[in-house]
Amino acid sequence: MEHVQQTDLPRPFPRHLLSLLRSFSTSGLLVGFLFFAVSLTPSLIPRPYLIQAVISGFSLAAGYAIGVFLRWLWSFFELPEPTVRRARTLKIAAAIVSIAAAAVFLWQAAGWQNTVRHLMGLESIESAEPLRIGLVAGLLFVALVFLARLFRLTFRVLSRWLQYFLTRPIANALGGLIALALFWSVANGVIFKFALRAADSSFQQLDALIDPDIAPPVDPAKTGSDASLLNWDELGRQGRQFIASGPTGAEIGAFFGGAAPDPVRVYVGLNSAETAQDRAKLALEELKRAGGFERKSLFIVVPTGTGWIDPAALDTLEYLLHGDVASVAVQYSYLTSWLSLLVEPGYGSEVANALFDEIYGYWTTLPKDRRPKLYLHGLSLGAMNSQGSVDLFDVISDPFQGALWSGPPFQSALWLSVTANRVPDSPAWLPRYRDSSIIRFTNQENSLEIPGARWGAMRIVYLQYASDPVTFFDPRSFYREPDWMKAPRGPDVSPALSWFPVVTGLQLLADMALATTSPIGYGHVYAPEHYIDSWMAVTDPKGVTAADVGRLKAEFKGKF
Repeated sequence: MEHVQQTDLPRPFPRHLLSLLRSFSTSGLLVGFLFFAVSLTPSLIPRPYLIQAVISGFSLAAGYAIGVFLRWLWSFFELPEPTVRRARTLKIAAAIVSIAAAAVFLWQAAGWQNTVRHLMGLESIESAEPLRIGLVAGLLFVALVFLARLFRLTFRVLSRWLQYFLTRPIANALGGLIALALFWSVANGVIFKFALRAADSSFQQLDALIDPDIAPPVDPAKTGSDASLLNWDELGRQGRQFIASGPTGAEIGAFFGGAAPDPVRVYVGLNSAETAQDRAKLALEELKRAGGFERKSLFIVVPTGTGWIDPAALDTLEYLLHGDVASVAVQYSYLTSWLSLLVEPGYGSEVANALFDEIYGYWTTLPKDRRPKLYLHGLSLGAMNSQGSVDLFDVISDPFQGALWSGPPFQSALWLSVTANRVPDSPAWLPRYRDSSIIRFTNQENSLEIPGARWGAMRIVYLQYASDPVTFFDPRSFYREPDWMKAPRGPDVSPALSWFPVVTGLQLLADMALATTSPIGYGHVYAPEHYIDSWMAVTDPKGVTAADVGRLKAEFKGKF
């Protein structure tokens, strides 16, 4: 009796483990490991191992689900089934092939990541942490399978209960709908909304922090001073940084060897007024007070989601225009742009529209020979909202002079239309639009001088990098190859990047979250020298020579 107990006690655990392994679908594991392996190939942005593991875990789960669905289709159409012995052999063979493929691809992952890193001037990595990737991806896969089985159990319980009152087909259909609604409400209400609220709250607290090193301005012309219409504490962290930074007239004058005025900067924080219209009106009145309409050039700037305005763009602009420039911006959010794009892409459109209407409406009442030249600017979500703030047909009778939109997000309506209707032989990452008299595109290599093309009365430039996932993410990349991946490719896109259904979409989603981790001049981090080339084309500043441009690029190189 004692001997039986000793031999039987250890058996239940292996039996349960074996039963668990048998519960997995052979076709699901085969397709899942194929997706896992492909997920290790490069995309647009270099990835740390933890992000790679998350991508691989989701890819494994997505492939497993597709494999299970294919197996269900096989049974549904009553195709020939293998014998039990053959099925066991196929499962063993599938496991060996899958594990071998995963091991080979894990071994090559570092080399693939290095193809992206080399393009961006980063040092090579020796290892992609294959064991950690495999472990985290496996745990995430198990968790996702558990959720899927929990959904199946919920569906079965609901449908069986409903069969007491309804026919079986109706009970199954209704049970499925209720289960879907239940899981979606939990995901949307508890996870997404809670995460969004938590992110918004944390960014709000960060925005409210007052840097002790940044004192309120004493110059009465500056926003936030005692003479200003706006309270310094209500500008927000990004607003205070924007007002306190930037070149002075003395610095600009010293660079060019002459006198220059201090640039005018106006910023209205999210807490400065209750509504978008009120904040826009405040911006107009503060701009008038600060003398913004007395400058030669005026820029309506739409910030990113957090309220940030890229100094690489504005500082270089103020130098090129010899300080005789004013800029005005209104904050609309605390959230990062990529999160706003995925959760609430309409963030900021109301504020951008109100600001443009107020500034442009007043600008058109001024005498044409005494008003400043008017331009628009925005980066990332700011670029999308800036584009959406104006209908070109509404301003055609009295147009503004131009716009520079950098890193336009993939949902930007005007950008999408122009890119879709580009000249056929131009690539999607660097389109040519019609005769290039109004809209031109550029990247790291200045592409704004187009032979035979002449600028019209309005100059619009899109500055975009082919490696920027915020611009080139496409929801359709889950099921079809995007145009920007086709030859010829952008200079900063890895030749090892290949399209694969579902997996590429997951990779690009992760790239969006990592877009600002790239080196400057790649991804979603725009370099001052590329802004300088773009501003030269948009504003055509007088008295700025090629030598001045070279000196200015050298001045700003490595500054941000």
